[in-house]
Amino acid sequence: MTNRDATGLWGLFVPHLPKATLYKYASQLRWCEGPRCIFHRSNGCFHIQSAFAYTHTVRLRIESTLESAFHRTLFIHFARIKNALDDALSLVQVLLTCGVYLVHPGKQCWNPGFRNTCNIIKEYTMSHHRKKFLSAGLAGVLCSTALFGVAVAHADGRNNLHLPGQRDRPHTPNTAFTRMFPELPPFAPPTDAARDQAKKLGEKGGLLDALDDLSDPVLSITDPARSLNNPDNPSMTAGVTFFGQFLDHDITLDPKSPLLEKTNPGKTTNFRTAAFDLDSLYGSGPKESPELYDVSSGDIKLRVEPLPDPALVSRKGAERFDLPRDPYNNAILGDSRNDEHVVLAQFHLAMLRFHNEVIKHLRADPSQADQSAEQIFKQAQREVRWHYQWIIVHEFLPLTIGQELVDSLLRKGPRFYEVDKRNPLIPIEFSVAAYRFGHSQVRPSYRLNFGPTVTPPAPFFAFLFDDTQDPNNPDPPDLRGGKRAARRFVDWQTFFNFGDGNVRPNKLIDSKLSSGLMLLPGSRGVAAPGLPADGVTSLASRNLMRHVNFGIPSGQAIARRMGLPVLPPTQLEALTPFGMEKSTPLWYYILKEAEVMEKGLRLGPVGGRIVGEVFIGLLKADETSYLAARPNWTPVLKSATPGEFRITDLLTFAGVVPPLS
Repeated sequence: MTNRDATGLWGLFVPHLPKATLYKYASQLRWCEGPRCIFHRSNGCFHIQSAFAYTHTVRLRIESTLESAFHRTLFIHFARIKNALDDALSLVQVLLTCGVYLVHPGKQCWNPGFRNTCNIIKEYTMSHHRKKFLSAGLAGVLCSTALFGVAVAHADGRNNLHLPGQRDRPHTPNTAFTRMFPELPPFAPPTDAARDQAKKLGEKGGLLDALDDLSDPVLSITDPARSLNNPDNPSMTAGVTFFGQFLDHDITLDPKSPLLEKTNPGKTTNFRTAAFDLDSLYGSGPKESPELYDVSSGDIKLRVEPLPDPALVSRKGAERFDLPRDPYNNAILGDSRNDEHVVLAQFHLAMLRFHNEVIKHLRADPSQADQSAEQIFKQAQREVRWHYQWIIVHEFLPLTIGQELVDSLLRKGPRFYEVDKRNPLIPIEFSVAAYRFGHSQVRPSYRLNFGPTVTPPAPFFAFLFDDTQDPNNPDPPDLRGGKRAARRFVDWQTFFNFGDGNVRPNKLIDSKLSSGLMLLPGSRGVAAPGLPADGVTSLASRNLMRHVNFGIPSGQAIARRMGLPVLPPTQLEALTPFGMEKSTPLWYYILKEAEVMEKGLRLGPVGGRIVGEVFIGLLKADETSYLAARPNWTPVLKSATPGEFRITDLLTFAGVVPPLS
């Protein structure tokens, strides 16, 4: 339905509303009609029988000094309409303290994380008449959903995420993105033609597609001939990719920037704090995000839930766990992008359990006996954050950008990233381009776990995403998220090196992406959490289209500005049909730079410096980080090497690595 059609309907219901105002309202509406709007993850809308659903922006005054813009999905069920409304459409303010709601055919409005139901409706009038909005024969139910974020924002604002525990952030200069190189021109003009070229460059079967053979998830791993254009990276393990993705979700969340139009980073809200503070884990804290916490033991732990029937699927019947979920399998997280696929979901689970084990560790110390639950929580939170930050500085960054650059940045600080310690902002060159290098490291398929103790062994191999699978299958044979089943757990021995010979590598950082990323689940109308539902299902196309939208400078221009070697057009000649060999999208340039200059083992000079400067800059700007508060601090939790702490130590401490034999 077009905006003009929507205006016509409003004209029928609200005959006295001025036409100019009608068009203003219509421009803010998105209508869903008919049975295709069955569930909110199908296309961003809900469906109630005989209902119209639309998205509208309302402004709520939360406190006297804070005004926040909320995206609310409002649902009106018209039982019957006897008379047209005889007054101007009232502005309805819906004040909900209970987060995200679901509406399902035949069900009442239901809240997954709270005991309240969504019946809190606050009236506000636009005229001197005190007439009720539900007058004139209009009866029904009004529900509201705060749509806080999505890993990839959609052109029309559609959102398939469920994000309780994350506060909406008002747009202010303190919550925006920024530019690292504001003086440089964009690599291409913000036109539909440039955007179309960017989309074509990233399409399935195109230049960036590794053209993997996706006929068998086991052979995809064991037979290199199945991925001739997609070689392994011997210097990184498979899990490093997803640790990097978890880091990204800790510092950036852009749910609103459109995919098909020019975007200003200074007017784009980052819904994460620009700090490695694990707000994706802790939400807004125990008081403001109680649905994330379990206080049944007397201490403040994070919620986890057991998976069913571990004896049937797990080695030696080891108990396995899952994220907390509502009855519709929506993960109840500070940021449910971390339920995008099983590996990331299980790493988030590991972090939940890591916090809980640190709580137990502190409680076991006799010197802590007189500490309150709140005091123990604060200590545990600091220990979790600092050990996590240590891993970033001492393991992830050296692997990704090289130890020499890490050491230089620790000594001298950033040169190009001008970080304001009072208000650090994420540069768009990082979030939209440089830090998306990890997309090139994703394997087509993974051995998720080793299965039960049986002969012959029965490990669970699966493609990360397989859009040919039934999206309604409760336990699909791919690793998409939003599902709970007994076998959907991770044996981390495949993903990180525990010294038992089971670890597998990730892929080289190069100009090819695994073919599964060129057709993300969603083309059949039902996307996995965090994945697009707007029709552009190639991850590469989405990345490149955003370069046009945000006006990101070319890789060549940034290399020159940094005084670094510039890739010649001969090394980028494959881009000639797209007119991008001399002015190349930064993301593609960084992938090619790593391929040419570092053999794909790590980032090259431009990519490494952008990523390194942002990471170290954010850590030094955060006065609560170990690097700022106690730069000589060393890890104190149990580890394989005292004074060190690696990802394998975190997973072991968290109790998520049951022995295989």
